[in-house]
Amino acid sequence: MKTTLKSILLIGFLGLYACNSEAVQKPEEGNASPANEPQAQVVGQSGVQDATSAPNIVQTAVGSKDHTTLVTAVKAAELVDALSNAGPFTVFAPTNAAFDKLPAGTVDGLLKPEKKGDLSSILEYHTYVGSLKTDYMQDGQEFEMVNGGKVKITKKDGKTFVNNSEIVASISTANGMIHVINDVLLPK
Repeated sequence: MKTTLKSILLIGFLGLYACNSEAVQKPEEGNASPANEPQAQVVGQSGVQDATSAPNIVQTAVGSKDHTTLVTAVKAAELVDALSNAGPFTVFAPTNAAFDKLPAGTVDGLLKPEKKGDLSSILEYHTYVGSLKTDYMQDGQEFEMVNGGKVKITKKDGKTFVNNSEIVASISTANGMIHVINDVLLPK
């Protein structure tokens, strides 16, 4: 799965590079920019502005007051562009309250630059390449997540659980699904 996500990222990067390198133009005489003028910065998929399409996973999470910690973590792990790509992806999205259940200092520790690898692994354990709808999930089913770990689906009394954490809401986005959960899933 990591290879698939890396391939998607590489294709996206190459596509952006090709779009940006096609039209290199020389400034017209008399219109040359000063050498010290800032140059336009190249941005990834997350920088694409589109007011008409449905929001993607990241845009949906950014708009949720219950997922500010998750958004901060995705930014710190530098996964915004990956999760803004076409996908489809399924993200099991812990709420702020889920992160609050972790031992004191855990989140702050994971947000430090030297813990970026650990944070990425945890977030990738919440991400599946493909669109999983709860209606099609079966009791006992396992799914391999982006980090290579597996999650287990349980169905009980009409409710769906991932690693014993109840899916309390499901949101369809332009590039996949978000399943809101009240626990942080930790890789085993």
